[in-house]
Amino acid sequence: MTPTQVYKGSKFRRLVRHFSNYWLNDASFLILLILLVFTVFVLPVLIEYGHINMLFVNLVFIFLFFTGIWSSDNKFLIFLTTALFMAQLALRILRFSSLPVEFYLMERLVGLVNMLVFIFLNFRLLFRNYEVNFYRVIGAINVYLLLAILGAFGFEIIHLLIGSSISGVGQHVSTIDPTGMDSDFPSYIYFSLVSLTTVGFGDMIPINIISKMLAGFLSTVGILYPAVVIAKLVGSSIGK
Repeated sequence: MTPTQVYKGSKFRRLVRHFSNYWLNDASFLILLILLVFTVFVLPVLIEYGHINMLFVNLVFIFLFFTGIWSSDNKFLIFLTTALFMAQLALRILRFSSLPVEFYLMERLVGLVNMLVFIFLNFRLLFRNYEVNFYRVIGAINVYLLLAILGAFGFEIIHLLIGSSISGVGQHVSTIDPTGMDSDFPSYIYFSLVSLTTVGFGDMIPINIISKMLAGFLSTVGILYPAVVIAKLVGSSIGK
C-alpha cells in the first residue's frame, strides 16, 4: 500500500469518525428535527399537490434510515441498522428499476422494523448521561414524530395485507386507495398524527379491528409518552 493510499484511508476513517461523533452528539437532534418536520408536515403537502417526484420522496426516507446507522456506537446495533438500511435501499432500487420485480410489502415491513430500531436508538440517546438540556427536549419531539411515521407505515401495511385500513367519511372526503408508490403517505401520516395526538377530527376512521387497535395504541402512546418523558427528564435534572 502506497503512502498516498494510506493517507486517503486515514482521511476517510477520520471523516467517518467525525460524522459518527456528530450524530452521537446532542446537536444532531436539531438536524433530525428539521428532517422530520419536513417529512411529516411538508412532504405530504408536496405529494398531495403533485409538486414532487416520488423518487425524491424515497430519497428522503432513505436518508432518514441512513442516519440511524450513526445513532449508536454499539457494534451489534450498527450492524443491525446497516443491514436494515441496505435491505431498504435494495428493495427501493428494485421498485424503481426496469426489472419486472418489486417487493413493496416487504419494503414496508423492513421500513417498519427500521423505524422501530431508529426510535429505540433515539430514545437511548435522549436519556444518556442523565443530562437535561435544550437539545434533549428536541430529541423528545423527534421520537414523537418518529412514532407518527411508524404509525403511518403500520396503517399502510395493514392495507397491503388485508385490503383495507382507514377510510374517509363525509361528503367531501375521497376513499383512500393505495397505489403502491407512496402517493397515499399524506393520508396515512395525517391519520397517524390525529390518532397519536388524540385529536380525533372524525374525517377519517379505521375500518377494521387491526386498524382500530393500532389507532388505539397510538392514542395510548400519545397520552403516556409526554408524561413519561417529562417525568424522566425532571427526575434526571433533580438527580444531577
